[in-house]
Amino acid sequence: MKVGVFDSGIGGLTVVKSLLEHQFFEEIIYFGDTARVPYGVKDKNTIIRYAIEAVEFFKNFELDLIVVACNTVSAYALPEMRESADCPVVGVIESGALAAQNALPSKDANILIIATKATVNSKSYENELHSLGFNNLQAKATSLFVPLVEEEIYEGEILEAAFKLYFDDMTPPDALILGCTHFPLIAPALQNYFGESCQLIHSGDAIAQYLEKEFDFTERFSEPQMKFFASENPEALRKIAKKWLKL
Repeated sequence: MKVGVFDSGIGGLTVVKSLLEHQFFEEIIYFGDTARVPYGVKDKNTIIRYAIEAVEFFKNFELDLIVVACNTVSAYALPEMRESADCPVVGVIESGALAAQNALPSKDANILIIATKATVNSKSYENELHSLGFNNLQAKATSLFVPLVEEEIYEGEILEAAFKLYFDDMTPPDALILGCTHFPLIAPALQNYFGESCQLIHSGDAIAQYLEKEFDFTERFSEPQMKFFASENPEALRKIAKKWLKL
């Protein structure tokens, strides 16, 4: 099995980390559109155009599957990507909603979704969760977290100040959906802020659960071949990948 993982930047490496842990694929090809990140502030038509361009890039590799790690692309461009691709295309929003269903015993659970502005405005998570019977939902655009993670600020006073800016007036949720692939890198800080009783759900673990359910992985690959591409400064992406993925 050969998979392509697409993200608007480096955040999708958190999804790659989960795929590596589950050993699904013999080869993983990552493409980050680092020249045009962030997608979360762009309009729908632009996001769709960039997503189709990513599909065209992946056609060079004869993939078995494309995983869209970017929540914004998953919210706006999956139908167009599937129409253009030569293989199945899986996004993170449906899988994230299903992971919430598996993790939460009660449909009355208070769920907070944090994501980029574009993902929140799409209401894609709310729609998926409503379809599964959840109605006690809040969504918050927390776009400041993206540049903080890009600057490798995973804890400390600056991050705590951002938490207070976004969450100080909110009731602590039962579950927190990390609706951006950057956010798992600040998951320990978020867990500490909201408390151990808050269930954190992030794209990497969710997509791994979804793939295991939907696809037949008859083999496991402990040392898959890895290729990293970026639309700008690919060496910087590879350096971060080695650090985050401990390659």
